[in-house]
Amino acid sequence: MSDATQIFSEFLGTAILVLLGDGVCAAVNLKKSKAEASGWIVIATGWATAVTIAVYASGFMGPAHLNPAVTLGMAMTGNFSWGLAVPFMLAQLAGGIVGAILVWLNYLPLWDETEDQGAILGTFATGPAVRNLAANTMTEVIGTFVLVFGLLAFGANTFTDGLNPIVVGILILAIGLSLGGPTGYAINPARDLGPRIAHQILPIKNKGTSDWGYAFVPIIGPFIGAALAAGLFMILPL
Repeated sequence: MSDATQIFSEFLGTAILVLLGDGVCAAVNLKKSKAEASGWIVIATGWATAVTIAVYASGFMGPAHLNPAVTLGMAMTGNFSWGLAVPFMLAQLAGGIVGAILVWLNYLPLWDETEDQGAILGTFATGPAVRNLAANTMTEVIGTFVLVFGLLAFGANTFTDGLNPIVVGILILAIGLSLGGPTGYAINPARDLGPRIAHQILPIKNKGTSDWGYAFVPIIGPFIGAALAAGLFMILPL
């Protein structure tokens, strides 16, 4: 595939990822939603299936990283060209913004019904259960380490054709259920920053602040986690 096609696939795939992923957050968080208060299992399952569908939808055009941290890890290990790293990351960020705007449109009548500012922001971006920026960053490091190391390990294995996106979805489900409680497991800078930008600019009643004081955590943590995973993978005696 051409570079332009691959870059577009990252934009499209990330938009679908955020549309479905933030969509399940909106379904659970917003007042008068038919899925209101359905809980963490629904959110974790929704995000896992969102990743799976997004990879299927974009993977025939490119590598379907859909995550700047994954792009970093793949470039560090020689599985991806450094020359495309920044264009991929920018496309992923743009996809995150567009996906979040589509969530806003999909749930348009429900925003005015919701007064909880945290619930509104939580439909777009992640936030800590207990605010401790160092600990929150460590959580994102650990979760993203598991994600990127898992993806690299999957690449060293052989799967039946078409099965890989499902295995990746299972990995996301495991991370969400086991490690996601402290921060909401961004494990993806574009998944958090893109929707946070959308939250900032969209005309949502009662939305409150976009919490930019926390925004560096789901950016720095995933990049560190990805770099550590790639570094370990490179020194393994494969």
